[in-house]
Amino acid sequence: MKIIGITGGVGSGKSTVLDLLEKRLGAYIIKADNVANMLMTKGHKAYDDIVEVFGESILCGDATIDKNKMAQLIFNDKNKRLVVNSIVHPQVKKWITEKIAELSIDGRTEYVFVEAALLIEDHYDAVCDEIWYIYADEASRRERLKTSRGYSDEKITSIYESQMPEEAFRKASTYTIDNSGDIENTYAQIKIVMNLH
Repeated sequence: MKIIGITGGVGSGKSTVLDLLEKRLGAYIIKADNVANMLMTKGHKAYDDIVEVFGESILCGDATIDKNKMAQLIFNDKNKRLVVNSIVHPQVKKWITEKIAELSIDGRTEYVFVEAALLIEDHYDAVCDEIWYIYADEASRRERLKTSRGYSDEKITSIYESQMPEEAFRKASTYTIDNSGDIENTYAQIKIVMNLH
């Protein structure tokens, strides 16, 4: 079983690439964001820890964590963001590591792709055989973010500034996949990297 980490800046098309890998290779996809959302639901430790730190004012009427309140809290306060990250990220990594072990024992999965915004910073290289940097030029990324998410230029610029620079992504990755063009061009690169014919 091969474990490949997927990283890249916002708007680089990581989700599109992952969908392709799932459809064409039958790869098992793990998205850290989805894991985090699951772990922040009632019955999980991350949920209990967040409610303990921020109080019940963070909850909606149905006792779920209010994502908007949470986003505002951590967007405006770097310390609160650090607290949330210190609660959620280790638990996400633990869940992912356990899932990989489970898939490995099961033995029916050939490829596992793990996508996480902080893949490099959170040292997922310890659990991945390779790390792929999904790259797209700035013009393509801006266009995608405006079209798919309705982001303004100002918002896109502020997101870019908060992310790791391109050189750092490239340096920390085994391969760079250029996803600026169409998906078939991207898949052609993936086939070369994976030695698929």
